[in-house]
Amino acid sequence: MTTTAKMTENGAQLFARLEGRRSLRDIEPHIFPDGAGPIQGDVVEFHGTEGSGKTETMYHLVTHCILPADRGGLEVEVMYVDTDYHFDMLRLVTVLEQRLGEDAKGEDSGAVVEPEERVRACLGRLFVVHCSSSVQLLLTLHYLENTFCSRPALCLLVIDSISAFYWVDRSGGGESVAKQEANLRKCSELLDRLLRDYRIVVFATTHAIMRNYGHSAQADVAAMTPGLSEPSSSSSSWRQWSSHASNFDKAYLSRAWQRLVTHRVLFSKGEVTKDRKQVFSAACTTTSTRGTKCSSFYVMGGGVQFL
Repeated sequence: MTTTAKMTENGAQLFARLEGRRSLRDIEPHIFPDGAGPIQGDVVEFHGTEGSGKTETMYHLVTHCILPADRGGLEVEVMYVDTDYHFDMLRLVTVLEQRLGEDAKGEDSGAVVEPEERVRACLGRLFVVHCSSSVQLLLTLHYLENTFCSRPALCLLVIDSISAFYWVDRSGGGESVAKQEANLRKCSELLDRLLRDYRIVVFATTHAIMRNYGHSAQADVAAMTPGLSEPSSSSSSWRQWSSHASNFDKAYLSRAWQRLVTHRVLFSKGEVTKDRKQVFSAACTTTSTRGTKCSSFYVMGGGVQFL
């Protein structure tokens, strides 16, 4: 009897793992190449210097995930692991309210739904946890396995950022590279199993540990922005962009992590426009496509606005 119950439970879990996850392929066509958005089992790395638009873009994507389907969202659950203690719930709610307000403009005025109820329903699909060390991150990932198993609507795991403990672990590991990378390697191995077993998608930010102090790459990127809407058709443009970005576009985390990454989005900060708007740029490469998809955007009061 006990064995039968256990087998039935495992069968339900198997269905949740293999059939219940929704693809995020169309989450944001401005960022990801056509038909090459993240699907189950993919890992997207958002890389850039501080203030380059990574977190704002993450809020934009998370908002799209937790919005209901009738509001143009994906209506899936998101687990947000905050390792920098920079997660700003008020900012996320502001972006969420803006999106809900835009979608409500075309509605029949007779249909009255309290805005607070809409926001509360969306936030019910978001779970936030905080980690203060790589060991705590590893333990958290172990704990989350049961959550992924029991919640098939939980499709996205966000780690902001996966590189938060790089310097601490490097210092604690002494001269041994293996010891320096031990915790992140264990986290990567566990993530690999979660990706295979539960078919989730992982978004993770990484901080650039080097900056470009040479000829102003930001100015060059900003100047190139009008011609970067479809850079995959111009390899010379991408080579020019990449050469300026190379000083901070360095994959420095362990190879175990690098092997997981299927999409990499490189963020940079351009110049301020004549009407005093800051321009940001994002360049996405994937392991399944050739070329690079580039986009540019502003960060406005209501969130990211693509150009």
